[in-house]
Amino acid sequence: MPSSTNSTSTAHAISPDSGTHWSAEGAWRVAEGIHRIPLPLPMDGLKAINVYVIETPDGLTLIDGGWAITEARQLLDRCLKEVGYGFGDIRRFLVTHVHRDHFTLATVLGHEYGAEVALGLGEKPALELLNDDSLDRNPFIDVLVTAGAREVAEQWGHGSEEAPDPSLWAFPTTWLEGDHRIEVGDRTIDAVHTPGHTPGHFVFAEQAEGVLFAGDHVLPTITPSIGFTVPPPATLPLGDFMASLTKVRALPDLRILPAHGPVAPSSHQRVDELLSFHDHRLDLSLASLAGGPRTAHVVAQDLPWTRHDRAYTELDVFSQGMASMETKAHLELLVAQGRATRTEDAEGVVFTAVA
Repeated sequence: MPSSTNSTSTAHAISPDSGTHWSAEGAWRVAEGIHRIPLPLPMDGLKAINVYVIETPDGLTLIDGGWAITEARQLLDRCLKEVGYGFGDIRRFLVTHVHRDHFTLATVLGHEYGAEVALGLGEKPALELLNDDSLDRNPFIDVLVTAGAREVAEQWGHGSEEAPDPSLWAFPTTWLEGDHRIEVGDRTIDAVHTPGHTPGHFVFAEQAEGVLFAGDHVLPTITPSIGFTVPPPATLPLGDFMASLTKVRALPDLRILPAHGPVAPSSHQRVDELLSFHDHRLDLSLASLAGGPRTAHVVAQDLPWTRHDRAYTELDVFSQGMASMETKAHLELLVAQGRATRTEDAEGVVFTAVA
């Protein structure tokens, strides 16, 4: 959601495996036995999600599954057939995190065809919430209120009141817990827990091939949202994210196979850019507090957003809500660092700079 840390726009990026826009339809070969299939997204500027297909003697393992919409399912079917496979050949989904563009088509196909669906254990509270029959309103509203964005929360509350479709949020067959190795045919893949974007986010590193299936943790041209999580995590999401970046930086330098955007050459370079970006963002947030005690919603209005450095008022209401929650994540980390304090009142959490 914040400004890009790379001068190349995701919307115009060429991926080296395809030689064309990264979201172009196809099963693009990124390494021996690995194909990248971009699937459409229905409503946002990300354009597509990259699903990665790993061939093994026993069938296919897919990294992420896409959004469970008809267009994505049909395109995945066509692209798998291009390389000689079908849905019945899928043996396992390794899902990086629980967001609907990664998880929902995986869980639908997994349960329909009997494939294993593996997801980080940290995503269990979110799935429990989405499967709670008593859930009667958008669960993000309360988070927005604590960020001081009450008017935005009211507009979010006027959206769809339909309960979550349980077929899209079925529990996985396998929970991933802690850093460990996974055998995928003849390959050995390191499953690395990288909380921050969500509490249960995982990346998958195949060091022998020199590739990182990065999910939304390391994106080549944009930064992933932080704080857009329900229920709110018990830890600091931005602190978790930056610590997870440091963990990935300790791995060998790997080619990035991201969920959104083109294949990129260096995980080390991109992690360094992301860490620097958020350090700068923390400084900007602290500078806003020089004007006096403020909620995250007010601070967000002082900050630039998107790669075009747009004003908060130029954002649509959905993006304003994400911006407020992400700013709150930065302010909470400033409190943990001893650079700010927090109090709570009827307007939400109010932050004050430490003199």
